[in-house]
Amino acid sequence: MAKVTRDDVARLAGTSTAVVSYVINNGPRPVAPATRERVLAAIKELGYRPDRVAQAMASRRTDLIGLIIPDARQPFFGEMAHAVEQAASERGKMVLVGNTDYVGEREVHYLRAFLGMRVSGLILVSHALNDLAAAEIDAWDARVVLLHERPEAIDDVAVVTDDLGGAQLAVRHLLEHGYEYVACMGGTAETPSVGDPVSDHVEGWKRALEEAGISPEGRLFEAPYNRYDAYRIALDLLAGPDRPPAIFCSTDDQALGVLRAARELRIEVPGELAVAGFDDIKEAALADPPLTTIASDRSAMARAAVDLVLDDGLRVAGSRRERLKVFPSRLVTRRSCGCA
Repeated sequence: MAKVTRDDVARLAGTSTAVVSYVINNGPRPVAPATRERVLAAIKELGYRPDRVAQAMASRRTDLIGLIIPDARQPFFGEMAHAVEQAASERGKMVLVGNTDYVGEREVHYLRAFLGMRVSGLILVSHALNDLAAAEIDAWDARVVLLHERPEAIDDVAVVTDDLGGAQLAVRHLLEHGYEYVACMGGTAETPSVGDPVSDHVEGWKRALEEAGISPEGRLFEAPYNRYDAYRIALDLLAGPDRPPAIFCSTDDQALGVLRAARELRIEVPGELAVAGFDDIKEAALADPPLTTIASDRSAMARAAVDLVLDDGLRVAGSRRERLKVFPSRLVTRRSCGCA
């Protein structure tokens, strides 16, 4: 059977191949509703399938969005990737996902690979964008939107959560329960001091303690972002003589590790220890006990990132502040902090 072409569709619909192209690509020119229906009916009747490779070669863009994240095994990034994929699907795009494992060289590898494939745009969740990666973006003149993190190495549009304010909400809430002080499980020595959500979580924790006249000195504990390492660190911390009455964790994954350690040590939560996290991953509600945490609208953030990376008109020139879209944080209270 001969391959159905765009000319065949145009003949059956009684229109031009240009109009067929406008319908298939949803632009750049509008098409009258009746004409659109005729074209769509012809496409269905003939079983026409657009040649996406040819389209990409002609436009020098594909129907792909590149998404680079640190680690899809971590629930927060897995949920974020899913939200981006859903938002991209609504815009007729597919998503390529690359995991950097927090390694700068892997980030550069995926940048080169995705940009070389002429993706329509790139959404980047970068732990600490290095100068080489920034230079790669500049060299391709790529449409890039930063999501969740905002490294200082580049000044592209960013979609983030109010991390500092959210951390303050969580720590203030713990203090309102009457706990003498709140310890913090932050990041590691490699955590960037600027532009990283965990750094903002730690800063928010410090500010909340200082507002209450409590010193944060000696109450910050380093831990990787995952539950497994956090669990091992929490075992030592909770078994020691200076067990804190409450812990604010910079990620929910860390908090789940702390809850597991407390359960093994037979420390009652929240009776003997209060725990709060940040991110409101789906597992937080099913933790034992359910985890108090800070939430933001990940679906709305993902949709905003996809819209920004596809629509040049939304890329606002100006100061860094004007190029930063901040979504509010909200406190979600559950039993781990002492709430009923």
